[in-house]
Amino acid sequence: MEVALEDTNPVENVLPPDEQEIDVELEAKEKKYLRGEGANLESLKDKKLKTQLASREKLYGKSAKAAAKIEKWLLPASAGYLETDGLEKTWRIKQTDINKEVDLTSVRNQYDIVLPDFGPYKLDFTASGRHMLAGGRKGHLALVDMMNMNLIKEIHVRETVRDVAFLHNDQFFAAAQKKYSYIYGRDGTELHCLKERGAVARLRFLKNHFLLASVNKIGQLHYQDVTYGDMVASIRTGKGRTDVMEVNPYNGVVALGHSGGTVTMWKPTSQAPLVQMQCHPGPVSSVAFHPNGHLMATSGKERKVKIWDLRKFEEVQTIHGFHAKTLSFSQKGLLAAGTGSFVQVLGDSSGGNYSRYMSHSMVKGYQVEKVMFRPYEDVLGIGHSMGWSSVLIPGSGEPNFDSWVANPFETTKQRREKEVHLLLDKLPPETIMLDPSKIGAMRPSRRRDKPTRGEIEAEKEVAVEAAKGVELKKKTKGRNKPSKRTKKKKDLVENAKKTFPELEQGNIAGKKRRIGEDAAAELPTSLKRFARKN
Repeated sequence: MEVALEDTNPVENVLPPDEQEIDVELEAKEKKYLRGEGANLESLKDKKLKTQLASREKLYGKSAKAAAKIEKWLLPASAGYLETDGLEKTWRIKQTDINKEVDLTSVRNQYDIVLPDFGPYKLDFTASGRHMLAGGRKGHLALVDMMNMNLIKEIHVRETVRDVAFLHNDQFFAAAQKKYSYIYGRDGTELHCLKERGAVARLRFLKNHFLLASVNKIGQLHYQDVTYGDMVASIRTGKGRTDVMEVNPYNGVVALGHSGGTVTMWKPTSQAPLVQMQCHPGPVSSVAFHPNGHLMATSGKERKVKIWDLRKFEEVQTIHGFHAKTLSFSQKGLLAAGTGSFVQVLGDSSGGNYSRYMSHSMVKGYQVEKVMFRPYEDVLGIGHSMGWSSVLIPGSGEPNFDSWVANPFETTKQRREKEVHLLLDKLPPETIMLDPSKIGAMRPSRRRDKPTRGEIEAEKEVAVEAAKGVELKKKTKGRNKPSKRTKKKKDLVENAKKTFPELEQGNIAGKKRRIGEDAAAELPTSLKRFARKN
């Protein structure tokens, strides 16, 4: 005897545990990219509007899923950050403590190069963070491969070097020397001598526009196109000498800090500053921009560091009791400030205000000249009076790099192709503006200038003559009488005059004014003081 047993439980498609975890993780990431809860479409009676909103909500959901998948599979690394337990503070953790916990590759980024005969040093990194350029005040220039820690080229120019800057890649760099600025190749060959700028104090390169910006000792701001060598703009700032200069990476606007406490922002197509902000009561010692371009940090001699919101040009936060000679923002928004032999790193962990995150004390006697974060690495480069140093700052660098934007591992062929693409995508100087989102938008229509009274009268005379010259149709049965034709022509003339109400209002106002003056003249002397004055 056979008994057939029926399975009452339906078979469910159960995913493996690994795929279930992936789905849960993707759902959590998807919520981060969704634009809040979806709209309630059940109460809508308009079917067309309901369909449009439903398709839009569906599009938002698809974009959120795509962004979650990109973050999951294409951005696998997450930024690190110092975390403490209990009452322990992150700024009490020293570099020696970090050295014991990190891997060997990160340990190599902690070093101190001592060159007391050529300092103080200025530093600059390429966009990929692969190469570093160090310039000593007494004429020492060094190009270093930071990945292999190899010295590529070292030259001595035997004169003062005030600043150094990479151009679009590691093949060219500029140095502001005692009398002129020079451009050198990777092998140390002098390529160009820029004599039109004079004695330059600061150099900055605008990579999207291929412009080398500089400010000299007398406060002149120069823009030079490095693709064909012409001087794009030469601007007299009128604020005297300045040693504070920085470029906003978001829009390419150059900011200068002056001795009067003002910060001015410039573009090459205007001889007047775009913005002039009174940031400090005394001289401005340093300026830095957040990578998103919306925040600016300034420091003054009065021992204050201020954070500004450039969307509203308002002060967001003031940090007291710290004078910063140099400032630098990291890719993840950390702010480094250096003065004397002390470096302090501020973090925006709470999402509102910057607070103390890490601190580092140099050897007694070292004077910090320049601090700068290395891109795509948790490393802070410090140029000082005795050489340059490198310290680890967890959470400062972007963990995932885009090989189309900045590739630390690019080959010679990739570098050449990228250089061609950069030249093809080069932006003209006219695109430098405070709000670059306006590029490609429609220009608002300008209001027509109000015509003069003479122009209105001339237009009125033309309209009246045109009305008088209108030929009336010939009608029958007593409708073509001369009186009726005269009345119709008179109505046409009156209608033409009504299209110019400005003259009629002016005539009425003038008539009322004359009547008022006549009435005031007829008043007795004792009542004239009560007359209305026009």
